[in-house]
Amino acid sequence: MTIFQKSFILLIIWNFSLFAFSDMKIEITHGINTAHPIAVIPFINNENITHELNNDNIEDIASIIAADLRNSGKFNTLPIAYLPYQPSKLTDIIPTFWEKLGINTVVLGAINIKNENYVISYQLIDTSNNPALVILDNQYEIEKKHLRYTAHTISDEIFEKLTGIKGVFCTRIAYILYTNNIKYAYELCTSDYDGHNQVSICRSSEPLMSPAWSPDGKKLAYVTFASGHSELIIQTLTNRSIDNIIQFPNHNGAPAWSPDGKKLAFSLSKTGSLNLYIMDLSSNNIQQITSNRYNNTEPSWFPDSQNLAYTSDQGGVPQVYKININNNRDSHRISWLNGSNQKPNISMDGTFMVMVNRNKGKQYISKLNFLTGEEETLTADSVLADTPSISPNGIMFMYSSIILNNSSSELYLDKKFTNIPDNNQSILSLASIDGKFKAHLNGSTGSIRFPTWSSLSCSY
Repeated sequence: MTIFQKSFILLIIWNFSLFAFSDMKIEITHGINTAHPIAVIPFINNENITHELNNDNIEDIASIIAADLRNSGKFNTLPIAYLPYQPSKLTDIIPTFWEKLGINTVVLGAINIKNENYVISYQLIDTSNNPALVILDNQYEIEKKHLRYTAHTISDEIFEKLTGIKGVFCTRIAYILYTNNIKYAYELCTSDYDGHNQVSICRSSEPLMSPAWSPDGKKLAYVTFASGHSELIIQTLTNRSIDNIIQFPNHNGAPAWSPDGKKLAFSLSKTGSLNLYIMDLSSNNIQQITSNRYNNTEPSWFPDSQNLAYTSDQGGVPQVYKININNNRDSHRISWLNGSNQKPNISMDGTFMVMVNRNKGKQYISKLNFLTGEEETLTADSVLADTPSISPNGIMFMYSSIILNNSSSELYLDKKFTNIPDNNQSILSLASIDGKFKAHLNGSTGSIRFPTWSSLSCSY
């Protein structure tokens, strides 16, 4: 390791201090009226501990669960103010009452204090039966700091019971936050999927780009320009250590972890043109995957850890291609929507991908279904949607979206993402993979770019 590398690592670690920010809030903009109705009743507590709970300013468990289910796009949680009565136990449930409201699922819960811990219990009740039937229940004894995580865990359990799909409410996201801070304009941040518990991982006066989670959620790979040119960093989140620094001449960027966690794909221009490379993380050996005079970048892995989707301009404009890492002659185009297509992100089950489609002066997020060959636009109401990332369960995706103060988006499509004028803010958006549900995360103090969703195995 060179003296420069050691100094650089110390700089990164010094800037790693955990800076907390105000939480963001999800604002649903489209699709909630078509979702399945459900009621999450405020959790009850013993009268003798009510005062202690209030003074402790604990998280509102029921509100978090309701928000999670609503944010999935599959449930419409009935506002508490609309409930004529709030049952506290199973025997209080009157099925005919809920039937008139069009609700056949109700969540009841309670919170108590045991020693210095909190005991959270809940029941998921089917009100279409008479008498009402408990179809799921559980209890947790936890420390106060784990209240929000426990609420997300309950949401995951309820979501999977009702849909058969694993929930993603306990996952984390990472993104780059751009602010007006003169000293540190760029920050790599992580947060809960809903924007709460935001933490700064790294701050820099130079651009940070393209964060990517390891499959176990313990590391992030990202691009930094702290040294004056691009370098690729792999950083462990628990102890703040730098595991790898990839710093070849010219461009180093677009990292992507293989699903098995054994390899990292990225793009380099050390030979002039941008080409794809793979590092074996156990040996640090680097293998070149593409070797031509075109720009090949933005790799995304298929589930087998043997095939990559990537962006290439070998046909004249950026399109998405697929290549086998063991046979670089087996490369073929897989995107065909009008205009250009780039920045692919493959679903964890490998059945579809989302990508950025540029066409007629606008930029959308589009989807390609590998099973049917169908391509469709998911964000037709967006002007400059970018960098999509699919949720681990494959039913949602996040992306950055530019709010243009200038009415013409065409002025900016040929510019680099980091050069978009400061008066146009980039926000974090959330949408269902069928395009029917959309929401924005509001409350950030700056522009959010390059969002990426952790795997199901990632936790706090």
